[in-house]
Amino acid sequence: MKKNYQLYLFFTLPPLLLLIIFKYIPIGGILIAFEDYNPISGILGSEWVGLKHFQRFMSSPDFMTLLMNTLKLSVYGLLWGFPVPIILALLLTRVKSERIKKIVQLIIYAPNFISVIVISGMIILFLSPVGPVNQFLGTSINFMTKPEAFRTIYIASGIWQGAGWASIIYTAALSNSSKELTEAAVIDGANIFQQIWNVDIPAIKPIMIIQFILSVGGIMSIGFEKALALQTSLNMPTSDILATYTYRMGLQLGDYSFSTAVGLFNSVINIILLIMVNVTIKKMNEDEEVGL
Repeated sequence: MKKNYQLYLFFTLPPLLLLIIFKYIPIGGILIAFEDYNPISGILGSEWVGLKHFQRFMSSPDFMTLLMNTLKLSVYGLLWGFPVPIILALLLTRVKSERIKKIVQLIIYAPNFISVIVISGMIILFLSPVGPVNQFLGTSINFMTKPEAFRTIYIASGIWQGAGWASIIYTAALSNSSKELTEAAVIDGANIFQQIWNVDIPAIKPIMIIQFILSVGGIMSIGFEKALALQTSLNMPTSDILATYTYRMGLQLGDYSFSTAVGLFNSVINIILLIMVNVTIKKMNEDEEVGL
């Protein structure tokens, strides 16, 4: 590194500058959450009000609705969506024909490259009263106006779009797993489910843990664009989440201080959940080592 420090500096300086400019410097804007922000006075010239906006948000009648809507979308999405890439990877490794495997991979990876807004438009068209879903069912239901249908639509479309691409990391790990263990399991008479449970799952367990921690770390940061694109005035009881509320209060109504406080509250909850899950998994791993 000492010999080639110019090369290291050349490659690391641009991303480091981008990180500082776009990630660290904007953190100063958090001060707005503790002020009655006035664009003319600026951040340093605005009146300091402490936790006023946090108290206002937590005492508002929308607080629990927004929090529960966000948590339900995130938790249900994690519970239903997390196992799907693992299952896809396990199934793909069992496909013997390379040609069929490549075709299947192309089909399941493709939705990841479609824009979220395009996906939302497709969903609205498919689920419209004259769309293909209603034509197949022989009905004329406008699913996008049903609050009870929003979570299912949001989560199912998210799994369809991202599960295939998310399975790549598990497929790569499985391709490097011990073939000798699989062969030994087959010789011992293990069926396919026993092979998966005793050979494949242990091979990808570390990656599963890392992915789970990362998923929980972003549990409150669900897709703002899709939630807003699929939101209608009739499905608001379940589609209005912290991110859309922040957008509405900040950019549409101009209440910058309040919307910043809501966004900061969201981030703090994310950090707390991430620490809790990290500590829990670390404790579980320590208990397993003690047991061994």
